[in-house]
Amino acid sequence: MTAPDNAMTGAASLVKALEKVGVDTVFGIPGGAILPAYDPMMDSSKIRHILVRHEQGAGHAAEGYASATGRVGVCMATSGPGATNLVTPLADAYMDSVPIVAITGQVPSKAIGTDAFQEADISGITQPITKHNFLVTDPADIPRAVKEAFHLAETGRPGPVLVDISKDALQSTTTFNWPKGIDMPGYKPTVKPHSRQIRDAARMIIEAKRPVLYIGGGVIRSRGASQLYQLAEMTGIPVVTTLMARGAFPDSHRLNLGMPGMHGTVPAVAALQMSDLLIAIGTRFDDRVTGKLDSFAPGAKVIHADIDPAEIGKNRRVDVPIVGDARLVMAELIDVLAAEHEAGRIGDYGAWWRTLEDLQERFPLGYDLPDDGTLSPQYVIERLGKISGPDSLFAAGVGQHQMWAAQFIDYENPGTWLNSGGLGTMGYAVPAAMGAKVGRPDATVWAIDGDGCFQMTNQELATCTINEIPIKVAIINNSSLGMVRQWQTLFYNERYSNTDLHSHSFPDFVKLADAYGCYGFNVDSPDQVDATIEKALSLNDAPVVIDFRVHRDAMVWPMVPAGTSNDEITVARDLAPAWDRME
Repeated sequence: MTAPDNAMTGAASLVKALEKVGVDTVFGIPGGAILPAYDPMMDSSKIRHILVRHEQGAGHAAEGYASATGRVGVCMATSGPGATNLVTPLADAYMDSVPIVAITGQVPSKAIGTDAFQEADISGITQPITKHNFLVTDPADIPRAVKEAFHLAETGRPGPVLVDISKDALQSTTTFNWPKGIDMPGYKPTVKPHSRQIRDAARMIIEAKRPVLYIGGGVIRSRGASQLYQLAEMTGIPVVTTLMARGAFPDSHRLNLGMPGMHGTVPAVAALQMSDLLIAIGTRFDDRVTGKLDSFAPGAKVIHADIDPAEIGKNRRVDVPIVGDARLVMAELIDVLAAEHEAGRIGDYGAWWRTLEDLQERFPLGYDLPDDGTLSPQYVIERLGKISGPDSLFAAGVGQHQMWAAQFIDYENPGTWLNSGGLGTMGYAVPAAMGAKVGRPDATVWAIDGDGCFQMTNQELATCTINEIPIKVAIINNSSLGMVRQWQTLFYNERYSNTDLHSHSFPDFVKLADAYGCYGFNVDSPDQVDATIEKALSLNDAPVVIDFRVHRDAMVWPMVPAGTSNDEITVARDLAPAWDRME
């Protein structure tokens, strides 16, 4: 009996399914259980596989690819430790609503549950940190699982999905049948907002005296930047963009008050505290923004729009809940407000702006240069943004350098700022920048990393060199776990327990860069900064690593101490809270 024309192995079916959903790149590492999938990729697939050096790098690269392009990022790993090494990037993507699909191999179906070699219940492990996951043991189910996984990852609130496939399912012969549609009765995200709630929101906006557009990363995920711009322009309402929303609204715009939160600008934090109406769109009232929750924006009513109904009212009581896609919510608000304006009903925020402009004048974002002439990390990052320009992409690690990159680079466009916001994952920057550069090869992509973060995932520089992915890395090297050291300075009587990395002595990051086939440069004085950045921008045939050896005692200001009210925001050590000087 002859096999049907569409007969193939489950592994070939997997590769064909990935091609069907439009995958052009997979970041991964082969191993025993996933190995059958690698054979058909070698023969005929148009999918580019990038062999990373650690599965965590594959996951963060998929995140960077997704964040830079808006498309689903894909990573692949084998069973057991290969799959568990994806847990951190999956958790990271879940917190930050990044659409990725992880394909993992699993031990043969008859061995599942026997503690077989390299077996781990990755479906069970990742259940709390994925939108959904699949365990596939029948090769006929592979196309459907792949199609549904991508649908789940990129619709509704985006997020990670895992597809775990047993080795025998990959090896068995099957026929490829691509599902004609998606049949998931339990998954029907609400995209279009309710018109009555939109009308109620518009009325509250017009009646408010001190409104604020409190914008979260959902606006970027929904591709709603142009609608936000139009909404802000037509109303004249001040805008604050959270850490995840940097670039959703141009920093250069007169209505932008900057970033709120623990290390936000004083005007942005104060605007939220003094507001009488928060128009919260695509944001989740994260503790790093609200500070002590019961003291956050005490006099404000709340309009909360989010595609995830579970977020609405989770942390803060809401007056007008709007479930829907952020872009569509803003588009409908614009239409209703335009009609109100034509009827002569327009909000009056003149007095509010006079208050805010006074705060902007009195509390500008800035920094002090070190007295000893050593290199200021804020200066380095500020110059990096100015010289590289607003079309560049910046992926940051986690810590002081992340906050300085959020503060001192001007973001004019969505998708140009990538960082681990919710989970706060050290080691995110280099692999995320790698993924972003693969997704947008014509863009300049910088990884802004600390010397601590860099040493967690710098092995992916080998991946970049071999695969001709010329990212640029700026190491903000203060020879410390900088943010932890800052907390030890402020809250632990300067007892610096286990935060000295000795990174000004070793490793030698320039030699390390050279060993990985990259260009490497040292910068330790201000007069070298501009020329070295410009040199890095001129080199595009290999990755570039710059070791900026900066002053180790620089701190991130402003700051709201963890667990306190936003009213406690201060702009420098040993100063009274700025709030006390706002009267």
